[in-house]
Amino acid sequence: MFYLTTAIDYANGDPHLGHALEKIGADVIARYRRMRGDDVHFLIGMDEHGQKVAQAAADEDVTPQALVDRVAERFQAMWERLGISHDQFIRTTSREHIAGVYALIERIFERNPDDFYEKSYAGRYCVGCEAFKTDSEIKDDRCVLHPTRILEWVEERNWFFRLSRYQDFLRNHFAAHPGFLGPDSRRNEILALLDQGLEDVSASRARLTWGIPFPRPTRDGEAQTTYVWFDALPNYLTATGFPDPSFTRRWPAQLHVIGKDITRFHCVIWPAMLQSAGLPLPHAVWAHGFVTLAGGERFSKSAGVRVELAEAVERYGPDAFRYFMLREVPFDGDGAFSWERFEERYNADLANAFGNFASRTIAMVERYFGGVVPSGRPNEIDDADAADYVRYGEALDGSRGYLIQEALRCVWLTVARGNEYVDRSAPWKLAKDPAQRATLESVLATLVRQLIRQAVHLAPVMPERAEELWRQLGAPGSVHAQRFGAPLAAIDPAGWRVVRGDPLFPKEKEPSALSR
Repeated sequence: MFYLTTAIDYANGDPHLGHALEKIGADVIARYRRMRGDDVHFLIGMDEHGQKVAQAAADEDVTPQALVDRVAERFQAMWERLGISHDQFIRTTSREHIAGVYALIERIFERNPDDFYEKSYAGRYCVGCEAFKTDSEIKDDRCVLHPTRILEWVEERNWFFRLSRYQDFLRNHFAAHPGFLGPDSRRNEILALLDQGLEDVSASRARLTWGIPFPRPTRDGEAQTTYVWFDALPNYLTATGFPDPSFTRRWPAQLHVIGKDITRFHCVIWPAMLQSAGLPLPHAVWAHGFVTLAGGERFSKSAGVRVELAEAVERYGPDAFRYFMLREVPFDGDGAFSWERFEERYNADLANAFGNFASRTIAMVERYFGGVVPSGRPNEIDDADAADYVRYGEALDGSRGYLIQEALRCVWLTVARGNEYVDRSAPWKLAKDPAQRATLESVLATLVRQLIRQAVHLAPVMPERAEELWRQLGAPGSVHAQRFGAPLAAIDPAGWRVVRGDPLFPKEKEPSALSR
């Protein structure tokens, strides 16, 4: 079982480019793993409790539940439009999740009762982060991640979790499992945090009504609400059916995909909670970067800095958007979005390089062989492609992290090789000489084999367009049923009948209004 999760999205607004980057990237990993033959379970969902949601609902004069129901519906519609192939969508307002959170907290009380203790606390609280902020996280009296929000001064008595107890455990875990957190830049940040020393963290909040009640009141009898991160982080566990014993069929997760701004929660607090409860830790966490505007400004709902996700998806369709995001924004760092760059990538990479290569190859098979793919033996083109696809696998299998941009670069090396081979071999000239018939057969068979490999390797990134190319090649079954490695290398397309269709990525007839 390869159990893959993303961070659950906070239910106080619409999905944006940052949400989309994470879901698309994780979807590529899930699809790649399935095409390797792995049994994959892919979880996404919504984080629906907390002060931020309660405030958003009050601003709209609706109940928090009505707000999160509406927001969850919009998120699910967008993920369906983008072809996100998740197996499960969890919501933290579900009865099953609430029962699982109760069970986890009680398990900690039973196994390590000293890990929870009461404490009166005063500090500056960022509603945007749903977290108390230390001096190092504050600049000009504002949270560095949410500079438009005013920090709230909070004084109350809560249950605290003894995170400081797990400092040595975490340091040892990182040393014993060097691949636990990637990329290296994020790992180094958490190691530096551990060197500074850990402070205990709040596990409950008082006077907050929208959330899961904490199982026990404080000694003064005041009811508590489970702190949002003690509610949200366990979703990965509760989604497996915990505390039902069957949860071990899926837990521990093989991979959490998250944003770089929440590594502390996932790589410090979450492992400590699991260790306290006597449960296995996830195998790995991958922290991607941010999507910014071309000028470097980070998208922010509160600051009004945004590009409408729906508009970006519909500009050239979901597959082109998926490709652009993952080619332009490295999955191990930050990247920028601009309409101009989107248009350049679409025209150069998709319409001209890849789309044109596919359409003219299929057209030549149709013109010179009546649509039937000729036979041909593998040659140096196949060998060169094979080397690129080895590097493709190394970029996605986790051995070097999850470098989706590198995997795409490898595919585009084969696209460039194919276009160069067409120009060099000039099939239109070979077709004029009956003595060159065998050479023409070999050339077109080579080109079709290249397209087969490209369709299969692009299926995790562009599932709809890869399936359409598979159909136009006259290939049997679905491209998503294919398997990497020996099964793919064994495919012989001789005798397939191509079906010319519309261009995979139609060229624009004039510059778009968005780029003028």
